Amino acid sequence: MCGIVGAVAQRDVSPILLEGLRRLEYRGYDSAGLAVMDAEHALHRHRAVGKVSALADTQDRAPLSGTIGVAHTRWATHGAPTEANAHPHVARDDVAIVHNGIIENHEALRARLSADGYAFSSETDTEAVVNAVHARLDAGDDLLAALRGVLSELEGAYALGVISRREPGRLVAARRGSPLVVGVGIGEHFIASDVAALLPVTRDFIYLEEGDVVDLTRDSLRIFDADGNLVERTVRTSELTADAAERGEYRHFMAKEIHEQPRAVAETLEGRISGEHVLPDALGPEATDVLRQTRRVQIVACGTSFHAGLVARYWFEAIAGLPCDVEVASEFRYRPHVVPDDTLFVTLSQSGETADTLAALREAKRLGYLSSLAICNVPESSLVRESDLAMMTRAGPEIGVASTKAFTTQLTALLLTVIAAAQLHDLSDVDEARLVAALRHMPRQIEQVLELEPAIEALAEQFVDKHHSLFLGRGTQYPIAMEGALKLKEISYIHAEAYPAGELKHGPLALVDAEMPVVTVAPNDDLVEKLKSNLQEVRARGGRLYVFADAASAPPEAPDCQVLTLPAVADALAPILYTVPLQLLAYHVAVLKGTDVDQPRNLAKSVTVE
Repeated sequence: MCGIVGAVAQRDVSPILLEGLRRLEYRGYDSAGLAVMDAEHALHRHRAVGKVSALADTQDRAPLSGTIGVAHTRWATHGAPTEANAHPHVARDDVAIVHNGIIENHEALRARLSADGYAFSSETDTEAVVNAVHARLDAGDDLLAALRGVLSELEGAYALGVISRREPGRLVAARRGSPLVVGVGIGEHFIASDVAALLPVTRDFIYLEEGDVVDLTRDSLRIFDADGNLVERTVRTSELTADAAERGEYRHFMAKEIHEQPRAVAETLEGRISGEHVLPDALGPEATDVLRQTRRVQIVACGTSFHAGLVARYWFEAIAGLPCDVEVASEFRYRPHVVPDDTLFVTLSQSGETADTLAALREAKRLGYLSSLAICNVPESSLVRESDLAMMTRAGPEIGVASTKAFTTQLTALLLTVIAAAQLHDLSDVDEARLVAALRHMPRQIEQVLELEPAIEALAEQFVDKHHSLFLGRGTQYPIAMEGALKLKEISYIHAEAYPAGELKHGPLALVDAEMPVVTVAPNDDLVEKLKSNLQEVRARGGRLYVFADAASAPPEAPDCQVLTLPAVADALAPILYTVPLQLLAYHVAVLKGTDVDQPRNLAKSVTVE
């Protein structure tokens, strides 16, 4: 998590650093800070607890300016959100550092440095790094050599940006396990955790590789690989614009991103289907050979992406006839594995920098899976670069912490992948044509669901005073119920959990009463009649039902059963469509409760630490 910005330029970099932090605030908003070097080469720092706006207020009251600086917005790991724990950390008014990641051996470093006379004023792992850099400078290293020497001692993950008054025009940085990009300018250079931070000042970027160290001045840019070799990295021009990460007419990013889903799904389909067929080459030039050899699929993901993987398990087995396992990435890493022959390893991530998912991919490579496929929203991410095949979701920037369009585009990309695999495993042309036709229709159907927003907003009023909620689904709708429960708890702080509806009688019925709303997703599929029986169990215990269904499957309206009717949809695509009203429900409950929708407490968007 956390967001890093750094700049070395001929102009005052303070406004650039602050604007960059605003654009990175989705990565962490417990505290924020900046450090700049003035014309006399003195380091000055502001830090503030809370959001970037608090830092901006401090900067307004006592402006700092300089032509080189680093800045940071924090999601707390080591130490509470306090000003003392906020970045940048400074060693003896000489070196300033910003850090994303976790240094696992920081206690040993701290003990050694304390014995050498260094004082510590924070609880962070980062302060050990800045003091270690200072110690090497005192021993005679230049800034680049000092950083590289310290890196050789570090265990864990990091993205680092470092400046020192001893070399006032130099910014050095490094990455391992956490993302970092270099912004390329004319007479100025930048670093950031995400290109979005730098779009107002440049469109040209270098995506640093694992282990890279970069040495920047206003007029020079040098990159060294993990072995210390001077290397060239490709400069890429971003297609994003500076206003791509703005709210526009919407009150919250989450609302904007929910309403962008018809376009995002359409763009995910663009160029991947032709006539009545899916084009396997959309996954890469080797995709046809890999999918032909695939006899089993292993999906690994975290959070919302894990729910997408659970839906895909049904699809791989029902449509392609391929056995499929799904596992949370943080669990996959830490158990022994038996890898069946010809198993395709699939990772799902919005950012492509999720630490546990990346580590699982690297473990999969060691274990010898057939091939690896990343389904991701960021083409230049580590996950995409390190995978054999990739399917980009094309959702565009997603700023709201609660994932919306990233999820529906992941489902779309997964279904395209399943159909591409099924072509090579006996899917009939008729069945493929039916699925492709339904996919083409999906953007318009999502628009129809969005037109139901006023009714969903009215429904949300009945959740505002509740403390618990239960979500039910069967088959492919069970993961959608899980996703609906996650959205509600993430942004409204109402405790919510999901169950397969058939499991009600095995425990959850004990919780049902008039104060426990029961939300049910009920498309007209093969399980709908069994689901209706489960709903009767709720009603018999005095529970209140909120049912999302199409006209053919909807139960009758009653005082204890409110129904919202959705368009009829093909069975396979129902998970995509039925996600949208649950997103809107969570959003409007949170708005009515007055929570911070886009930046819910304790959470951050891109989980780049373990």
